[in-house]
Amino acid sequence: MTPSEYTTLARVEASHWWYAGMRRIAEQMLREIDLPPCARVLDAGCGAGGALAWLGAFGSPYGIDIHPLAARYAAAACPRVAAASVHALPFADGTFDAVTSFDVLYHLAVRDDEAALAEMVRVLRPPARGAAGGWLVIRVPAHDWLRRAHDRHVQTRHRYGRRELHDKLSAAGLEVVRLTPVGATLLPGAMARWLTQRSGDPRSDVVLPPAPVNHLLEMLLTAEAAWLRKRDLPMGLSLIALGRRR
Repeated sequence: MTPSEYTTLARVEASHWWYAGMRRIAEQMLREIDLPPCARVLDAGCGAGGALAWLGAFGSPYGIDIHPLAARYAAAACPRVAAASVHALPFADGTFDAVTSFDVLYHLAVRDDEAALAEMVRVLRPPARGAAGGWLVIRVPAHDWLRRAHDRHVQTRHRYGRRELHDKLSAAGLEVVRLTPVGATLLPGAMARWLTQRSGDPRSDVVLPPAPVNHLLEMLLTAEAAWLRKRDLPMGLSLIALGRRR
């Protein structure tokens, strides 16, 4: 992303409806797994560090991001942050009990998404006698036909299909335990914006709306998090997956 986007994220991520709502969905996914006390959790592509602030509830968070400015912002939320690429994680094999990666794999800077997934799996704890392997929670944008001005601004390389993501996770050495669309309640509005923005100049959607609108949109995603406790969603703007190292 551009430096200005990281600066915007650092300013609004804690309160912006998208990040707050998606945080609840990711938290719900993480609650489904049995992490040990004081688990080590890596956020691969941590951006300005918004996820590191809440991942501390699940263990000791670590973060990496390829952009030095992002790493500097993230270090304010967590001291265990490094400027590094998802293609070459600076950690030994089997270091982490869980790895998260939120809206990273799709990016133009990720030249080889299969190699990046293999790196995330490499640093996960392998299965051992009486203990399952480490876990990956990953979110990516869905539906390549939904590309619009925001995608150009944030340098989207690809938006994923459900079967495609499943196959890439499996090929990387993961048992895919769950894979569901998210952002279903936002899909109609996104499609309407796509119709009006697809020919426009690149622009960011990370703008904090008026408080009532921000609250309403956050509550829509919070309702999805509650729904996901028992069942998957049929469609959505993004895909979120939970995989366990085989």
